[in-house]
Amino acid sequence: MTHEVSGAPLAGQAEPDVRKDTGSTSVRTIYPQDGWDVEQDNNIVPLTRAEAEKLFGPDVGRPSRVTPLKVVLAQMGFSLAVTLIWWLFSDHSIHVVLSTLLGGATCWIPSSLFALGLKGVKRQTSMTLIVGEAIKTGVTLAMFIAIAYTYPEVRWVPMLVTYLVALKAYWIAMAVK
Repeated sequence: MTHEVSGAPLAGQAEPDVRKDTGSTSVRTIYPQDGWDVEQDNNIVPLTRAEAEKLFGPDVGRPSRVTPLKVVLAQMGFSLAVTLIWWLFSDHSIHVVLSTLLGGATCWIPSSLFALGLKGVKRQTSMTLIVGEAIKTGVTLAMFIAIAYTYPEVRWVPMLVTYLVALKAYWIAMAVK
């Protein structure tokens, strides 16, 4: 048996639900301003195809044309474009060019491994995506560490800017469709 005790806390003493077991009964305090214990209608009705087309447009059922391979190609293209821009507006240093290329590669190499991993899996699950993202993050981190240790002349700002621009290529690819 459950007894509910309603009341408002004193000023400055907002308490969460108080649940006490007293043998066969439990006491739960519910404050009116808490929205957590309000009865909600959880009757979720999926949209029909006509409702979805009306809400999102006629292409709602069409599969996305943005594939992982296209995202990787866009990342490579953005990396090369940013490298050219850094080369044009810097002192034409080979270290700047190499740093920007490494920054782009630090983005697209793990992404290509992830895309190849997804392509090789017959049945994709959420665990497949989680493991793939973990591997991608690990490879990215390993590449940054390897660059830091093996290339002492690295120019960090151009490398990180190129990495971030290449990382955002996914959003640009989604917007272009």
